[in-house]
Amino acid sequence: MSSVLVDAQNLLSDLLARYQSRVDYLAIRLEESEGTDILLRGNKVETLSEGISIGGQVRACYKGGWGFASFNRIGGLQDRIEEAIAAAHLVGDEETILAPIDAVQARYMLPLSGTDPRRVPLARKKELCDYYAGLLREVDPRIATTSVRYGDSTQRVILATSDGTLLEQAWADMEMRFAATARNGETVQTGRETIGSRSAYEDLEGLDHQVRSAAQRAVDALVLQPVKGNTYTVVIDPILSGLFVHEAFGHLSEADMAYENPDLLEVMTIGRRFGPSELQIFDGAALPGHRGSYFYDDEGAPATTTQLIKDGILVGRLHSRETAGKLGEATTGNARCLSYHYPPIVRMTNTWIERGTTPVADLFRDIKEGVYARNWLGGMTNGEMFTFTAGEAWMIRNGEMAEPVRDVTLSGNVFSTLADIEAIGDDFFWDESGGCGKGGQSGLAVGCGGPSLRIRNVVVGGEAMD
Repeated sequence: MSSVLVDAQNLLSDLLARYQSRVDYLAIRLEESEGTDILLRGNKVETLSEGISIGGQVRACYKGGWGFASFNRIGGLQDRIEEAIAAAHLVGDEETILAPIDAVQARYMLPLSGTDPRRVPLARKKELCDYYAGLLREVDPRIATTSVRYGDSTQRVILATSDGTLLEQAWADMEMRFAATARNGETVQTGRETIGSRSAYEDLEGLDHQVRSAAQRAVDALVLQPVKGNTYTVVIDPILSGLFVHEAFGHLSEADMAYENPDLLEVMTIGRRFGPSELQIFDGAALPGHRGSYFYDDEGAPATTTQLIKDGILVGRLHSRETAGKLGEATTGNARCLSYHYPPIVRMTNTWIERGTTPVADLFRDIKEGVYARNWLGGMTNGEMFTFTAGEAWMIRNGEMAEPVRDVTLSGNVFSTLADIEAIGDDFFWDESGGCGKGGQSGLAVGCGGPSLRIRNVVVGGEAMD
């Protein structure tokens, strides 16, 4: 950490002591980050940059009202505290209710298992991107456009609060994204792959197979027939299961969503059955080694593992200190912010469906006509409704995988879909490619995972039935 932050750390206790009597809660976050961003689109370099940022934020709460101020000049910290306190006084007119947590004074560095990306020269990172871009282009002459994106970020944060917490944490995060679009006349198909890591730069090397596979999927899809739109029994692979549990269910489990929406809070009633008795869903940063893992959240609450669904029944949700206090529930350590520019809000960490007991081959048994979907190209959610586009898909006929098809979108209501889970596979895969967006904070590192699932009554879009 730079000497600027080390010196500033020594001021925090005095500032908190001076100002904490004017509010119910006061938190100061100081942050130093280093990062690299490279984007190659075709043969053109669109972005090639390295940067260092030092700044911070102040959060103040008074009578339930929050004030927030961010800054990138440590010398202006006292003025920003005054601004945050003034804003909290302006809007506060109720009661401040924050779930209690133990004060912590500690230092935690998320360990790397290999090379720190800061030790890798920019030229070497650019060479890696060039190499992967070449792999995408050489797969087939019908590859029309390609893109390769590299990003890394190393953050070091000091958090001091009026509750007595003085916490320092640091971590590194890395990600690469690949895309290839193939064209044959009017037919256009795209293949994508994303790799993320909080462990080592080496995790981004040696990805030749994944990169070529993304381009090959785009090329192969050019000659496939579109799926016939209908309602099918569907088998989805672990990557799609992870996407589904994160996007379709996980966001609804974030307690700020429910607290701010009384209708959703009524639907998400603890004790309500949502799925079969075999269904178990978890979220937690305490699980080590994943992109959503950490020791303490951005309010100083310890990381936990929270069971959201147990034996098909809703038993938990994800909290900040405020949502836990207002709903009378325990903190879960899920208050996170992307950087000092944003206040912490309730966010997922690592979200997964526990593996089941059904052999994967048996998931296809007795399906007269259905769809097997793997990987993903994209998707969107709107409340409890979701639509995902599969990266690859095959028809299932008489219990066996049959011809491959393209343009497969899976749509439905998350609550109905959970209830329609017929079987849970005995496989499991962690997907570390997630970059979650919420409240204007996009690209927050998360992990998601799950087994293969068999689900009935899934609306599959494609060409209309004759």
